[in-house]
Amino acid sequence: MNTIDAFENDIKLQSEFLKYFKKQKPLSESDQKNTIFTGSGDSLASAKLAESFSNFRVKSVDPLDLLKNPLITKNKTIYFVSVSGNTISNIKVSKRSKRSIAITAKPQSKLAKSSHSTILLQSPNSDVFTAGSISFLESALTCISLVCPVSISNINEIFKKAHNDAKQAKPGKRVFIIGNMHTFPLAMYCAAKFYEVLGSDAYFEHIEQFSHMELFSAKKGDTVIIFEQKNIHNLRLSKILKTVGLVVIHPSFSSKNKISQIIYYTFFSQLLTLFEAKKRHKKNCHFILAKNFRDVSDKMIY
Repeated sequence: MNTIDAFENDIKLQSEFLKYFKKQKPLSESDQKNTIFTGSGDSLASAKLAESFSNFRVKSVDPLDLLKNPLITKNKTIYFVSVSGNTISNIKVSKRSKRSIAITAKPQSKLAKSSHSTILLQSPNSDVFTAGSISFLESALTCISLVCPVSISNINEIFKKAHNDAKQAKPGKRVFIIGNMHTFPLAMYCAAKFYEVLGSDAYFEHIEQFSHMELFSAKKGDTVIIFEQKNIHNLRLSKILKTVGLVVIHPSFSSKNKISQIIYYTFFSQLLTLFEAKKRHKKNCHFILAKNFRDVSDKMIY
């Protein structure tokens, strides 16, 4: 199975898996104030979701910052999000932490063995090395469930809406994905799929900060994707961006349930890049073919 087919298969597995997703018991508010979530790549997006859904009682911190600044972890409980469990920065910080918990799919990994306890990720997959999809969704919801109650419903409806919206979307060469509190981590995740699957130029930013910074690097024909429910502010932004020649994609799923919105934007991110890969007749994810860059990545990560 090629890696694009594997990516698609893993995406399709998610709807059924979510029916049996195992939630964690939320930490008390007092415990959350002494808790840090960390991870790299997709896993950092999961950690940031824990931060935002806790109303910023817990903190998400880059693992290298934790490694270089030991005082940050003093008297803190650290949750390490890592599907592989082999990221060296995580392992080093875990070994010297007072209390460390690994959120990983590999119970025999170095991270799991160096941590005091493990939350095992158990989602199915195609058993092919490909861009993260179902593993991300499981780790993201696991992190969120540790800080607040999680209610999952209408999965088929959410997937269908994301599928239809992604099918109709036509992103340009350069893409800016912007979001707010709960959706900014998904903007980060979506950009990662553009990098990994397509090898495309993509940026992620907060909605407010985009108007202060990245906007000035935009060129006519570039695409801005807004990850937020439609409101007066972002509708105005969308209208103004179109007047200066930017393409705006504003997908949304009408629900007051923030978990449903998070799942929707996760599905949309995956399907958008999957459909773009198919349009470009790709058989494999870009990062699989970029062997030199992947070698650099491996040497720095592991």
